[in-house]
Amino acid sequence: MIEVHIKENAWLARLAAAKLGVSEVAIVINRTIYLHNATAATLLANKRWLCHELKHVEQYQAYGVCLFLWKYLLSSLRHGYKQNKFEIEACEAESDVKLLDKYSIVY
Repeated sequence: MIEVHIKENAWLARLAAAKLGVSEVAIVINRTIYLHNATAATLLANKRWLCHELKHVEQYQAYGVCLFLWKYLLSSLRHGYKQNKFEIEACEAESDVKLLDKYSIVY
């Protein structure tokens, strides 16, 4: 089981929220989910949101940190945030509750 950390009130997530123009946001870097204007309890209670973020953790595991960030950036620049292939995969994984069995959440 892979350990995933949750960090609340993260400056990185605050920057992402400002860029995306949203109030609540989660951003994943490797095996850590950074939150802005959301609590770990809120994320854990929302299984769709949690599965979405865990899919990003899985993507990091598949590509490694540097390669995933590079591919994510290129896909976002070419297709936009919502049509980024990694965001599409994460959205499709929102109902994949099997992801919950792969990870141990620490906060």
